Amino acid sequence: MQRISTTVRLNRSTLQFEEAAFVRLEQYLAESASLLEGDPDPQEILNDLEQAVADQCARRLPPDRNVVTLAELLPALAEIGTVQVPGATAAASQRATPEAARPLQQISEGAVVSGVCLGLARYFGLNVTALRVFTVLLLLLSGGGVILVYLALMLLMPYAPLAPGAKPLRWLPSRCRAFVEFLRAKFNLATS
Repeated sequence: MQRISTTVRLNRSTLQFEEAAFVRLEQYLAESASLLEGDPDPQEILNDLEQAVADQCARRLPPDRNVVTLAELLPALAEIGTVQVPGATAAASQRATPEAARPLQQISEGAVVSGVCLGLARYFGLNVTALRVFTVLLLLLSGGGVILVYLALMLLMPYAPLAPGAKPLRWLPSRCRAFVEFLRAKFNLATS
């Protein structure tokens, strides 16, 4: 006998998870709970984290399926990241999470232009909105010089694979990705 799916209540949402995805979710939540030991209100943070996981998985779930697989869960956990505890050292948080060494990649899903800011935010563990605001400020202060840096990163950073069954990309990220892939093919630029 093999269990196909498990129904999980994550804060206010109820989802079904494939067995492998359920095991990974349990591990992620246990790691997060251990990082929050000593926090004055760990349960509130864990509830918010559960809701974020539920929202991210529901967003990635194809309309013809109702069971979350690892293909939907892993990108959701990567986008959410690890729990950041004020006062904790970076080395301690890296030891606690094996996924801390994320690759530097552009993320087209949810991108505004090409996904450079999303990729940098995930890689460095930053808030993507704050990074975008900082980029726009640099754009204004540098007189447009940041555009060259952005274009260079756009050409050099590899793209993260699209999640199976993901929503279609918006117009601009789709065009940017097609243009970069065209340039890479034309000039034989390989990024890995």
